[in-house]
Amino acid sequence: MRHGTVRLTREGPVARVTLDRPEIRNAFNDEMLADLLEACAALRTDDQARVVVLTGAGEAFCAGADLHWMRRVRDYSYEENYADALRLAEVLREIYTLPQPVIGRVNGPAIGGGTGLVAVCDIAIAAAGAFFAFTETKLGLTPAAISPYLLKRMGEHHLREYFLTGERFSAARAAALGLVNAAVAADELDRAVEAKVAQILSGGPQALAVSKELIREIGERTLAENGPYTAAVIARLRTGPEGQEGMSAFLEKRKPRWVSP
Repeated sequence: MRHGTVRLTREGPVARVTLDRPEIRNAFNDEMLADLLEACAALRTDDQARVVVLTGAGEAFCAGADLHWMRRVRDYSYEENYADALRLAEVLREIYTLPQPVIGRVNGPAIGGGTGLVAVCDIAIAAAGAFFAFTETKLGLTPAAISPYLLKRMGEHHLREYFLTGERFSAARAAALGLVNAAVAADELDRAVEAKVAQILSGGPQALAVSKELIREIGERTLAENGPYTAAVIARLRTGPEGQEGMSAFLEKRKPRWVSP
């Protein structure tokens, strides 16, 4: 399925979302943001998709904002700019909250907003030749929409350095900062991604979705609130069909027979 600037495909339980503007290094514009929202909506209703791989076509992951789009945005009113920026925030939130685990296959450079797409993945693996940068301040701007997710990934200390300097950093440095989980040789990228996919598919579909929700929720609650909340989560899973199957399989020393939710 192609959504104009984005390709959504699925092979068995593995869905792949590919940013598909290789001629301009997969830079995004309003059309790509709309296409990503459509792809996310399709994934939310696809019970057969158990894991999502997000990547870029060609040699880049995402070069940030499209220059032609920026020329238009420059002449927008405040209200138009607000609506436009809100759309990017919506896309990031949709990817971040997908029920399926999302693996970022960072095949090349991720600049500006492209780093935000990396940050909203649950796991990100980068080719060693990929590089990253937050160049917005050099344009008199700031990486606002992507900042909440980058803060979670990299922490304030590192974000201050790279937001303020705009300097480029390598895939190895990105791994050290926590932006990506690993940096591997380009010819090992697909193998590394496939290994993570296989590990994820060994878990129960509902348990994976609930685990993603759990991680988001516990950070927003107090310790007093987290006690009852986490108890309710585990009780619900234990008494549900997936938890019952998982525990039975463990006790019977067999592989669980997961079914789609």
